Amino acid sequence: MKQVVDAVLAAVRPGVSSMELEEIARTTTAVVGATPSYLGYKSEKGGEPYPAALCVSVNNEIAHCPPKPEKILQAGDVVSIDFGLEYKGFYMDTAYTVGVGAIDKSAENLLQGTREALENAIAVATVGGHIGDIGAAAQQTAKRYKLGVVKDLRGHGVGAAVHEDPLVPNFGKRGAGEELVEGMVLALEPIFAEGTGDMKDDTDNIGYVTSDGSRAAHFEHTILITKNGTEILTA
Repeated sequence: MKQVVDAVLAAVRPGVSSMELEEIARTTTAVVGATPSYLGYKSEKGGEPYPAALCVSVNNEIAHCPPKPEKILQAGDVVSIDFGLEYKGFYMDTAYTVGVGAIDKSAENLLQGTREALENAIAVATVGGHIGDIGAAAQQTAKRYKLGVVKDLRGHGVGAAVHEDPLVPNFGKRGAGEELVEGMVLALEPIFAEGTGDMKDDTDNIGYVTSDGSRAAHFEHTILITKNGTEILTA
């Protein structure tokens, strides 16, 4: 997975079409012998299967936004790249948000806060902990950075399918929720916005955008909980 993500992120620059990133993802995934898990995926919204290997969400786009020929990256944009693959029957998810060229201070705060929330969430995802510990860690980080939590989108179990139980909210109370046990594989994915974090359907009825037009960021790793600590499978 690292090889695919590195290749895609290296191509992010002003003037690049999101479809160019899609082509890189598909080509590199084939080279490593894996299959894009989002391509053809049918969401809870129904309708047509997801049309791409990548989700490429720019500025006020939150998640599940497909690349399009007309979606050209501009200097100062904030772009989230969300990618999943299947390899020998096992699934993994990861996401990164980067600036396109130089970005403003508010965008830097957004990216730093969301990235740190993932780090803090991973740190508390240990045997004997609870789902609520993860959510509380993410929520407290959002508060420190004065960011809004996108509460309608959550992390999840992953492994033998793209999405599995349990759901892992980016808000919660320490000690609450399902207990974390050895062998759990979870996709942790804080998604924050500069504004409230409220969202609505995009006009294409596939992705989501912020209700207030503020920019959003998304960081995600797939982790394995072991008795000796947490292993980041998508590091």
